[in-house]
Order: sequence, then C-alpha cells, then structure tokens
Amino acid sequence: MATTNNLQVPVVEDGIRYWTEQPASVDGVLGGYGTGSLPRIDALGSRLFLLHLYPELCTVSSALKPLEAQPVSNPIRALDVGAGVGRVTSDVLLHLVDTVCLLEPVTPFIQEALQNARKSAAASSSTQINGRHAIHWPGLADQTKSVTFLQGTLQAFDPAHPIVSHDSSSSIAFIDRIGSPNPEDPMTDIDSGFDVVWCQWCLGHLNDIDLVAFLRRSYVALRDHGVDGHNGKSLIVVKENACSDAEDGGPKTVFDEQDSSFTRSDMAWKAAFREAGLRLVKEQVQEGLPDGLYVVKM
Repeated sequence: MATTNNLQVPVVEDGIRYWTEQPASVDGVLGGYGTGSLPRIDALGSRLFLLHLYPELCTVSSALKPLEAQPVSNPIRALDVGAGVGRVTSDVLLHLVDTVCLLEPVTPFIQEALQNARKSAAASSSTQINGRHAIHWPGLADQTKSVTFLQGTLQAFDPAHPIVSHDSSSSIAFIDRIGSPNPEDPMTDIDSGFDVVWCQWCLGHLNDIDLVAFLRRSYVALRDHGVDGHNGKSLIVVKENACSDAEDGGPKTVFDEQDSSFTRSDMAWKAAFREAGLRLVKEQVQEGLPDGLYVVKM
C-alpha cells in the first residue's frame, strides 16, 4: 500500500471545515477554475470516457454505439460521491443515465445542489434567473430522470445501503428526491445498487485504509459484476489528481494541509485498486486542462 511522505493523514472534520468556508458554487468547488474552460472540458472528457466503457448509454447513432447493441431495458443508476454542488451530476451523469444518487457532506454545497435541481425541475428551457439561464439538470422538469440527495461522509457511506450508516458514529441523511415518478415513496429503489459509481476529486479526503474499504463497499453495490470471467457492465470510475511517483517508481502520496487531503501518485492509486480487489479496465489522462494543475487521470 502507498506510504505518505510524513505522518499526516486526512482528517474528515478538517476537510469539511475547509470546504464549508469556500463559495458554494462551481467556481468554489473547482478552486477558482469554474469560470473558464475547465468545467466544460472536464465534463466532455468524462462523458466520452464513460461512453467508451458503456456505449449502450449513447443516445444517438455513432462510432461509439455498436450497431448490434441491445437497447437498455432497465433504468441505469449512477452514484455521484463527494458531489459538491452537483456539477458532475448535472453536466455528465444526467446526460447519460436515468437516475442519480448524490452524496455530499458539506451543507452549503448540497443545499446549493438541491436548490439548483429544484429550479431546473420547475423551469422551462427559457427560464432565466437574474438575467442568466438557470443551471440545467436534464430530465428533471419532465420527470424522465431523478436525483436523490444524501448528506454524509464517504467514511460512513455504504453504497449498497445508502441510508444505513456504515459508521455508528456518523449518519447518512436523506434530503430529498427531485424528479421522482413516485413522490409518495421516493426511496423505493434506494437499495437497488448502481451501474456506475462516480468518484471525482473527493477520494483524497480518505486515508489509505478508508479508501480501500470504500472501494470494496462500492464493488458490492455494483449491479452487474460479470460471470465466468467476463467483465460485467457495472463500473467504478475514479477521476482524481495524480502526483508523480516516487523516485524509485513506487507509490507516493503528498499531504495538503490546507484542505486535509492526499494527492496520490499513479502507482498509489493502482495499489489501492489492487488491495480493494478491483480490476483496472481503462485509464486515460484528462487532456485540455489549464497549465499548473496536477495531472488528472480517469
């Protein structure tokens, strides 16, 4: 397993305290890069990466979608963890899947996500807020898609049973479900597992033990693991910063005191995946991001 350069490890309370002090906006969660090209480039890269892995999600005829592909019969469910203000849910996942479960521990962030989803659900395509188009969450206005909002930490969260806390000292709170076709029972499918578990710019807040444990719990929650050695369709996608490996080519982690998080090297991430019993099926660098940032790998 990866070792740190010092004895410091992420402390969940310190991380939440840091992010609570940041603006509850796309610019805030992206560290000041939310008003430039980064959000769109990142979202498009994420969609293409997921479509290459799951071509059945492509809604139009293209080189990505096999001609013999069978139509998806069951609703595709995705989990977006460490979701911030819902940027990945609104800009990536809702364009491709039917329902999303969103988890975020920082109160101002999840409240901003909820407010934007409610506005989108109530708005027409021409609705404007303060002279600007409202953030669009596809499928919520016509209730063809839905988003469930949960508040809690990754350390306490069990994707197989989302509202049952894995950690007795913490809790997972159900906040709301927007776009639900069954408002009287919004949690009817809460324990039905996921086809895609999306983890982006949040796993650095887990120490090595908690990271491996969370990945193992995520694997259990996947709906299709595959049989007889064949890959299943369900996926865990990790999109995170990656520092350089150690001088000897081994794993390395760097601790950031500001937000109490780790940046792991490529070898450190892969060591965690192996320890969690996962199989790496695709990896890719996100191109087109501004200079001066860490390499971002999917």
